[in-house]
Amino acid sequence: MKKRWLCLSLAAALTLSAALLGACAPKDNGPNDDPGGDPGNEPELSAYVMPTWNGRDNSDTPDETVSVHDPSIFLDPVSGTYYAFGTHYAVASTTDLINWKQEVSDNDFASLYGSETAINYSAWPKALQDTLTLVQPNSNSTTTWAPDVNYYDGTYYMYYSLTRDFGSSASAIGRVEADNVLGPYSNNRIIVESVTQSGPNCIDPELFYDVESVTQSGPNCIDPELFYDKDGKLWMVYGSSFGGLYIKELYNEGENWGLPKEEGFGKRLWSGSNNQEGPFIFYNEDTDYYYMMVSYGSLMTTYNMRVARSENPDGPYVDITGADMATVTGDSGGNKIAGNYIMGEAFDGAGYAAIGHNSVIEADGKYFVIAHARRQSGLGNDVTEGHNLYAFQLYFNEDGWPVMNPNRYAGEALGTGMTVQKLAGEYDVVQHSTGTVQNFVQSVAYNFNADGTITDGDGAAAGSWSLTENWYVTVTLGEVTYKGVATPSYTMYVRSYDDDYATYSRFSLTAVSDTGRSLWAVGTFAAT
Repeated sequence: MKKRWLCLSLAAALTLSAALLGACAPKDNGPNDDPGGDPGNEPELSAYVMPTWNGRDNSDTPDETVSVHDPSIFLDPVSGTYYAFGTHYAVASTTDLINWKQEVSDNDFASLYGSETAINYSAWPKALQDTLTLVQPNSNSTTTWAPDVNYYDGTYYMYYSLTRDFGSSASAIGRVEADNVLGPYSNNRIIVESVTQSGPNCIDPELFYDVESVTQSGPNCIDPELFYDKDGKLWMVYGSSFGGLYIKELYNEGENWGLPKEEGFGKRLWSGSNNQEGPFIFYNEDTDYYYMMVSYGSLMTTYNMRVARSENPDGPYVDITGADMATVTGDSGGNKIAGNYIMGEAFDGAGYAAIGHNSVIEADGKYFVIAHARRQSGLGNDVTEGHNLYAFQLYFNEDGWPVMNPNRYAGEALGTGMTVQKLAGEYDVVQHSTGTVQNFVQSVAYNFNADGTITDGDGAAAGSWSLTENWYVTVTLGEVTYKGVATPSYTMYVRSYDDDYATYSRFSLTAVSDTGRSLWAVGTFAAT
C-alpha cells in the first residue's frame, strides 16, 4: 500500500476510504475481498458486483478519457479527491476512480507554479530556478517529468524530475511544496542529481547497455516515487535504464521529512540493461509482499508493464521465475502484465498500445493501476501520438502475483457467487507477447465450456480451465498454464455504444503463467 499522508487517524482513514468508493463497491467486504488474503481468519464475503458505470464517462463521447502522461495517483486527505499528476504538468481528478476531470492541461505550468518565469529559461517556472541552473535543459526539453505528490503535516510536497534533454542522463530530482494540492508550488529543494555525478550520457533511449558498464556508473535521476513500508519507513524509488533503478531512504517525520537520510544514490534494485523506467513500489499487507512495477520499452510504441516482488522494501526483487531484478539482462526480468494487443474485432484503431508508467493505489481493500495508454493507428502496428489515462482494478492470484482486469474500472467487485456455469461461454482471449515488441497481439475466440474444456471456433479441443475458491481460475492453452482471477468487468472493447449498455457487463479472466506471461479473456456474452 502506498501511504500518502500521515495526519489522519486510522479510524478517519477507514471512514474516508469507505465513503469514496461507497457508490461503486460493497462497503463491508473486509480485507480479504482481494485475492491473496489470509485464509486463516477470513470473514464472510459479499457477493460479486457487476459494473455500475454506464459507459458514458459524463460526455457524449463514450471512450473519451483525460490525458495525463506518466500518471502518479494521490489521494488528497483534505478534499477526499484523487489526483493524477503527470509529465508536461498535466493533472486530472476523480472522486470514484471512474469519472475523471482534466484539472490542468499539458504544458500549463502556470496553473501549478504561477506565471512568473525563470531567468534565462522563459519556458519554465521561476520556482525551479536552482534545478534549471544545475541541469541546463536545452530548447528540446521544456517540462518536468513524472511528478509525485505527497502530503505531510499540512503541506503538499511535489517531487519532480528535470533532464537536460530526452535521452540524456544529466538529470535531477527536486521537490517543491504548497499549501494547496494544485499549488502554487515553490520552495525548491534538490533531492538527488546525476549532473555532477552522472551516469552514461546516452542519446538513444532504445539502446541496451552492458551490465558491467552500468554497474560502475550512477543512475539517471528521474521518475521519483515515494512510499512507506509496513514499519513506517519512508523510501524513494527512482531511475531509468541509464544506470538502473535505485532506492533511497528518506526521513519519515519532523522538519526533515522527505529529505534523504544519507548522501549518495542509494541501492540499486533493477539492473540498467533493460530499457526501463517509471518504477513504483507498493505493499500488500494481505500477501506481505512489496511489489515493484516498471515499464520497459519505448514510451511512444512498445511500453509494457512488468512486476517483481520482495519481502523487503529495499529488495531483492524477484519475478515469478525467481530471477533477481538487480542482475537481469537484455529484455528479461519481471512478469509482463500488459503489452500491445487487440481485443475482439480488428476494426481501425481497435488496439491498445504502450500501456505503462503506472502508479498503484489501494482503496477500501482494493488495488488500482493508474496508467496511460495509446491506441493503434489504422490496422497496422503504428501507434497514435495521443495518450489517455486509464484505471484498472488489480488483483492477486492464489500465489500472490498481481494480475490486472483487462477492462477499465467501472465499479465491479469480487465476491462469492461466480460459478463455472455462469462463467461458461465464449471469450476473446489475448495471450500477451513475451519481450518488448511493437506488434499487436490479436485476440482469439475460445469457448470455455461448463465441463472444464476449452474449444476453438471449430469445436476442436484447445485446453482446459477450472474455477476454485470463489474467483481463482486456472487456464491451460496449448502447453502454457496460467493462474489468475475471474472478475466482473465493463468491456471497453466495442465498436458502438449505441446498443443496450447492459450488454457491456461481462465476465473477464486475468492470469499469469509460470514464465511471467499474461493472459486476458473477455466474455462476449452479457453477464449477470
